[in-house]
Amino acid sequence: MGLISNGTTIFDNGVVNAGGSMTFISSATASSSASIEFSLGDYKEYQFYFVNMHPQTDDVYFQFNLSKDNGSNYNVTKTSTYFMAYHGENDAGAVLTYDDTLDLAQSTSNQNLLYSLGADADQNASGTLQLFNPSSTTYVKHWIANTNNAHHNNFSFNTYISGYANTTSALTNIKFQMSSGNIDAGQILLFGVN
Repeated sequence: MGLISNGTTIFDNGVVNAGGSMTFISSATASSSASIEFSLGDYKEYQFYFVNMHPQTDDVYFQFNLSKDNGSNYNVTKTSTYFMAYHGENDAGAVLTYDDTLDLAQSTSNQNLLYSLGADADQNASGTLQLFNPSSTTYVKHWIANTNNAHHNNFSFNTYISGYANTTSALTNIKFQMSSGNIDAGQILLFGVN
C-alpha cells in the first residue's frame, strides 16, 4: 500500500516516488576522438555516465566545458571545488585531500573531472556528472561529479567535484575532452530527468 499526500503517491511498496522520470537521450563512443559534444535542452537534470574512458596520452585530465551559444564557444564562467581520495596498488599513499590547484574560481577554463589518467592498456576511468536545470534563465547552473580512475602511477583515484556555471543564460551544449591528446576509447551515456 502506498503513502499518499495531496493526491501524490510518495511511497509505494517501499520505493520513493520523486515525481520525475529518467529518459535515455543518447550515447557516444570514443575512438581516437578529439572531443565528445552533446546538445542540452529543457530537462531539469542531465546525468552523464562515463564508462571505461581511456586516454591516448599518459598523465592527462578528462575535462568538460559548457556553451551558451550552441557550441560556437565553450567558455562559460565556472566556480568549483575538488577533493579526492587515493590509494596505491603497492599500498602506498592512502590519502583524502582537497586540491585547490584543480578547482576553478570564476574561470572559463575547462573543468577537470578525472585526475592524471594512465594510458596503460589496462588503465581506464569511469564516473558520473549531474548537471541541474541548464535551460534556466533565472539561476546559475549547479553540477556534481563523482569519478574513479587508474592514475598513471598506479593509484586508484576517487574524486568528488562540484560547482556551478555562473550564468543566467541557458546552457546549450557540453563538450568533453582530454587535456592533451585524444580520447582513445570509452563511452558516455546521457540521460535526462524531469
